[in-house]
Amino acid sequence: MNTTVSDTTNDTSQLEFRYHFTFENGDQREFHIRLDGATLRLLNVSPSPPPAWTALEFSKCVNCPLQRESHCPIAVNLSSVIKEFEATQSYTNAKVMVETTERNYAKDTTVQRALSSIIGIIMVTSGCPIMDRLRPNVAFHLPFASPLETSYRSVAMYLTAQAIRKLRGEEPDWDMNGLVEIYEQVSKVNKGMARRIKQAMATDAGANAIVILHAFGDSVTILVETRLKELEGFFSTLLDGGKGNSGA
Repeated sequence: MNTTVSDTTNDTSQLEFRYHFTFENGDQREFHIRLDGATLRLLNVSPSPPPAWTALEFSKCVNCPLQRESHCPIAVNLSSVIKEFEATQSYTNAKVMVETTERNYAKDTTVQRALSSIIGIIMVTSGCPIMDRLRPNVAFHLPFASPLETSYRSVAMYLTAQAIRKLRGEEPDWDMNGLVEIYEQVSKVNKGMARRIKQAMATDAGANAIVILHAFGDSVTILVETRLKELEGFFSTLLDGGKGNSGA
């Protein structure tokens, strides 16, 4: 993956991501995601009327707490992406450029891998009470992140929240039991959304993208349950008070 620094002036009122796809046959597609700079809530306009498969009761997630809403907020906001890729095979190759305010990223990858990044943003910024708990990670979105990178960001997000709780005089959860509970619920939403999207698309690109997110979620849970052993070696210079080998 290539990364270049952008010299664009910061607009703190919005956070923006542009995903540009160039396919091997020359076709191009672009998705522009806009988030509120303060709340990180999705600002993109939803289609009206929303497609039938976005109805709340259509393959509703087993742990969905919503009752009064007529449509699933995640499904409604995903519908434009799903429509654009409904006939595209998950393994189709593309060169994907991601433009952000701070820097640009480029990677030769598959549609399902790139879609997992886009869908990941939309799922945590659409107003789902379960997925919203992962929303802080969007402020530090890393396109095409590996499972370990995703796990590190999730752990860092959760522990930062616990540090803030402590500063407020509240009881922090340093054991991260709450993070495991969050991902148990997220796993159910991922499965529900994969079922829903599978019924909405002629191909498996969208559903497979969520399967990738589901696997990444499992990696977070495993990392926490193994007491961060996979990360421990990276922190030796901090853990031993700077007495260890500092050679690069």
